[in-house]
Amino acid sequence: MHYDLIDLRLFVAIAEARNLTRGAARVHLAPSSASHRLRLLEESLGTPLLLRAPRGVSLTRAGDALLRHARQVFAQLEQLHADLAPYAKGVRGHVSLWANTHATHAFLPDSLAAFLKRNPQVSISLEEHTSPEVVMAVARGEVEVGVVAEAVEGAEVELLPYRADQLVLIAPADHPIAQRSSIQFAEVLDYPFVMLHSGSAIHTFTMNTAAALGRHLQVRIQVRSFEAVCRMVSAGVGLGLVPRSAVAEGPPRPPLAVVELEEPWAQRDLKVCVRKRELLSGFAAELVACLIGHPLAG
Repeated sequence: MHYDLIDLRLFVAIAEARNLTRGAARVHLAPSSASHRLRLLEESLGTPLLLRAPRGVSLTRAGDALLRHARQVFAQLEQLHADLAPYAKGVRGHVSLWANTHATHAFLPDSLAAFLKRNPQVSISLEEHTSPEVVMAVARGEVEVGVVAEAVEGAEVELLPYRADQLVLIAPADHPIAQRSSIQFAEVLDYPFVMLHSGSAIHTFTMNTAAALGRHLQVRIQVRSFEAVCRMVSAGVGLGLVPRSAVAEGPPRPPLAVVELEEPWAQRDLKVCVRKRELLSGFAAELVACLIGHPLAG
């Protein structure tokens, strides 16, 4: 087999655009040149990758397989660049970490501060994503370490205990639900909400959960932190959905009513997610050990 990264980038672009001309334009190739390269790639692999039609192209089974592996190749290349870049700045190691909103805001700041204090030669890039996105990225090898609140069926990953917490509703002390000890999510969807910003993992999760009930969440204001959610709720702006730990911590504020949710998904036991722990790179293995409470000797 003979092909190069240009061929793979071209194939990914065409597959994602479902059109040869548009795919070629994405990688700055003329359609004729792209068609020639694609034909040579198929000849090299010994199988068709695309089914041509008047309105575009679709993938064969071999094309599906190549697209999956090509994406993983480019993800690994990006990880390679990210891992090597810090060396030019005097840093000896780098770890990429994806986590859901809950972990990013509630627990990881302290955990990562402890790890970085112990490992001053290491840098970390932290990205916030929904738990399913994190699990699938780890399963595909796009990132070594994740922190999630839920598994994805069929994903070949290992989940290690990190922290236990739960999502709760918070309300102003004089709100109609303030005297309830627990409540179903569907019962509060007529009230306005204070939410984290659009694009945050918990915002996406909450909106999808409401949509699954056939309802639309009233978002009155969006803020950037759980602390800001608590303060807005205290001021009477609306209800909030936050981890219990976010209510217990932070500076003093006016009283809040904390109401438990009668939903299985409200229990948010956070777990560290890896493909296979024994295959982790050195600093990633040290980070995982730190997160689960068993720092490696060093």
